[in-house]
Amino acid sequence: MTPGTPPPRVAPLLPLHYEALVRRELAVDLGSAGDVTTDAIVPAHRRAAAHIAVRRAGRVCGLRCALFAFEAVGPVRHVVEHDDGADVPAGAVLATVEGPARTLLAAERTALNLLAHLSGVATAARDLVERAARGGPARIVCTRKTTPGLRALEKYAVRVGGAANHRFGLHDAVLVKDNHRLVAGGVAPAVARVRAAQGHLVRVEVEVDDLVQLEEALDAGADAVLLDNFPTADLKRAAAMALGRAVTEASGGITPETVAAVAATGVDLISVGWITHSAPALDVALDFTAS
Repeated sequence: MTPGTPPPRVAPLLPLHYEALVRRELAVDLGSAGDVTTDAIVPAHRRAAAHIAVRRAGRVCGLRCALFAFEAVGPVRHVVEHDDGADVPAGAVLATVEGPARTLLAAERTALNLLAHLSGVATAARDLVERAARGGPARIVCTRKTTPGLRALEKYAVRVGGAANHRFGLHDAVLVKDNHRLVAGGVAPAVARVRAAQGHLVRVEVEVDDLVQLEEALDAGADAVLLDNFPTADLKRAAAMALGRAVTEASGGITPETVAAVAATGVDLISVGWITHSAPALDVALDFTAS
C-alpha cells in the first residue's frame, strides 16, 4: 500500500461510538460559562465559514467526529472534500463548515483534537504497513495500549490506516500472559484451564519469552503464540517451529526502522502499541474564510 492508495474498505464509525465522547469533551471545555472569550467579542448574530485543513500530509481519520463537535454546539452546514481513509497533501482542505461564528469557535479545539489524533494514528498505521510490506506479508495489528476513553476510535483509526485490530478487551479473546503462567504453574496448566472454562469456538493465544516456552505452548495446543521481545534470529526459528501449528505474533520494541526485518522472519502478525497511544498527531487547523 502506498500513499494515495485507498485502504481496505472500513465500516464507518457509528454515531454511538463517538457522540457521547464528543459531548463530554465539549462539556469539559465549555464548562458552566461557555466560551467567555468568543461570547465577549463575537456578536451572537455573526455567521462565518471556515476550512478544516491539514498542515502536513497524512491519512484522514475522525472527520465525522470533528463535524459532530460543531453540530453538537449549534446548527452548522458542512461540505466534505476528503473523508476518512483519504491520503492528502499538506494544505488540503478536508471540509468546509458554515454557521454561527460562536459555534465554530466554541467547538474548534474539541473537533481538531480528535481529528488530529485519529489522523495521526491512521497515518502511523499506514506508514508501518508500508514498511512491513518490504520484508514480508506479516500483518500489523494494534494492542490494548490505548488512550483511556478512546479505544473504539483508535482501533477504528488503525483499520483506516490499513492495519488490523488485535483483541478489543479482556472480554473478547484469550491471551495467556506471563503472570497467568506464573499463577497457573506453567503454560500447559494455564491452557488446560482456559480450554475447560471456554467454549470450543474460543481461540487461545499464549505469550512466550523464549523458544523453550514456545515449544511448551505448541505442545499444549495453543492456537496462537505471542513472541515477546524475541531477537530477530529467534523470531525466524520460532516462525519455522510454529509453521502449520499456530499463528505467530511478534511483539515488543517494533519500530519503523526494524519492522521490515521482523516481517522478513516469517511471522504472521506484528503487534505495535505505540501506533495508538503515542502516534504523532497530524497537524490540522480551522481557517476562517474572508467575511
